[in-house]
Amino acid sequence: MADGPWDATHALLAEAAARRDDPVLAPPARPRVGVDLGTASCVLVVLDDDDPVWVESVGSGALHDGVVVDFARAVATVRDLRDRAQEALGVELTSAATAYPPCIPVADARACTYVCEAAGFDAVTLGDEVSAAQATLGIVDGVVVDVGGGSTGVGVFRDGALVRLEDRPGGGHHLDLVLAGALGAELEEAERVKRERPAEALPILTPGLHRIAESVRAMTAPAPGSPDHSELPLHLAGGALMIPRAGDVLAQYLQRTVVTHPHALLITPLGIARSAP
Repeated sequence: MADGPWDATHALLAEAAARRDDPVLAPPARPRVGVDLGTASCVLVVLDDDDPVWVESVGSGALHDGVVVDFARAVATVRDLRDRAQEALGVELTSAATAYPPCIPVADARACTYVCEAAGFDAVTLGDEVSAAQATLGIVDGVVVDVGGGSTGVGVFRDGALVRLEDRPGGGHHLDLVLAGALGAELEEAERVKRERPAEALPILTPGLHRIAESVRAMTAPAPGSPDHSELPLHLAGGALMIPRAGDVLAQYLQRTVVTHPHALLITPLGIARSAP
């Protein structure tokens, strides 16, 4: 992605990424907390107003396709992240925002709130993950494609307003399954290969990327009486497609402009935190 109008956004993402190794160990004057309950990992972001001061993630496994399947484990994970942030920053974190994949049942979405409340947050704001990604990217005319561990969410924006929101199963976990089967390896080993040897993994994962692309095509296809969104650029968010040239595979397959952003794994959790009160 070329610099220019995205300089400020990319600088913010780079600052958030730096906080993983170099947190600002001082009490924030206005703490704002985002909790991203992902399928593969749980990410907690603390902002001081709009400035990232603490970012930490741990493996989760408490969610499946965006649905909480192990409530106790999810609560323990979030509580541990919250406790560590509080101790390091020297401030009590009493409120947070969290998010859910678009279009899951209301009861499942509320479970994300209950996890955060059980983990010690008194007030929890709930939104959808695509809108959270938009809070970071600020797309005017384009499509946010948030590829998580279990599902792919799509939000179409016109003049900065959300005009279509959908979500379909299929994400990073399914890519890991494909890679593990091809290599005859465990899922953990497949994930390591995907991160450390992407040139080896990409040809194996290409059919899985094409399936994700087909989901995106279906979710942006014109409905009867609705505008055609197929000319809008696709902006990739989420950690599942942080593979070099994955965006090129989608662009070639769909014959559309695909925009990649640095530190895409942090786009949604940073946006969640920015939506916190």
